Amino acid sequence: MNSILLGVGLAMDAFSVSLANGLNEPGMKRGKHFLIAGTFAFFQAAMPMIGWVCVHTIVTVFSAFESFIPWIALGLLLFIGGKMIFDGISGKDESEENVGVGFAALMVQGIATSIDALSVGFTIADYDVWSALAAALIIAAVTLVICMAGLAIGRKFGTKLAGKAQILGGVILVGIGIEIFVSGVFFK
Repeated sequence: MNSILLGVGLAMDAFSVSLANGLNEPGMKRGKHFLIAGTFAFFQAAMPMIGWVCVHTIVTVFSAFESFIPWIALGLLLFIGGKMIFDGISGKDESEENVGVGFAALMVQGIATSIDALSVGFTIADYDVWSALAAALIIAAVTLVICMAGLAIGRKFGTKLAGKAQILGGVILVGIGIEIFVSGVFFK
């Protein structure tokens, strides 16, 4: 039950980014839904395991890195969101080949939304490797379901919002970046 609740909490940033991706690309195919949600689920599972490994091996290095997590997430999401806002304002045609999230942007989004999950490795540090892996897989499954819902909702409203969806998606990403930064720096 703790892993499910942890998964829900960790998946909220990924849900919001999925919503933005759905808004940005209302004509998204079902296979791309699974690719995006699966990418977020992968990173949400990998990061706690990386954190768990760090706790059991190189905890001092990870502790020094932890203070940079909000800055990294802010930078990545400001870049992606800012680009979406710029493209939306500059009036790029929605039928252009570049519309939608590409592979590189998806990787950046996956890392940016799951980097805070590294610290979950500290909370599961007492688990043996199989229990930690089970927790990570539960987190991934919860993230997958939540992101699929975010994509579906975003896609539905993206069709209705047409030209403004890309700007709205960018604003959402910038907002998420600011929220991660503020909560990570000021409310530790």
